[in-house]
Amino acid sequence: MLSPKNRMRHSSEFGSVMRTGRRSSRETLAVVYLSPSTGPGAGLEPPRVGFVVSKAVGGAVVRKRVQRRLRHLMRSRLGDLPDGSLLVVRAKPSSATARNEDLAAQLDSAIAAAKRPKSASRRPRGRGRPRPPEGPAHGEADGNRRPEAAGERWAGR
Repeated sequence: MLSPKNRMRHSSEFGSVMRTGRRSSRETLAVVYLSPSTGPGAGLEPPRVGFVVSKAVGGAVVRKRVQRRLRHLMRSRLGDLPDGSLLVVRAKPSSATARNEDLAAQLDSAIAAAKRPKSASRRPRGRGRPRPPEGPAHGEADGNRRPEAAGERWAGR
């Protein structure tokens, strides 16, 4: 069990982490990490962790069981988080049936990815992708296109 000083309890903390934190997602869970602030008094507080287990995971008993499992796994990982950092662990529906070993491996992987600093060598996302070649798409017959010029007739008719 996590001690009260290591738990996030206020919705304002959850909101700030969810708005500005770094995200990483795996098959059974998602993690949002907010590094410690650089202002005065930064690093004086211990790292804090919050859990989000929605009704999509299951009934009340299942949700509580998933939350207890995640809390138990996070207790041994608190030493890896810097003082003053905030972490939100969101359980996905598949976490209810996942084995503890799988849950632990995915939690470690997600935390490491969320803590990893952004680098300039990342592959471009979004609009930076190359466009597909012009011409008929896969499975599209050339006879199904519309006439381009005024005098051109439909090919199939």
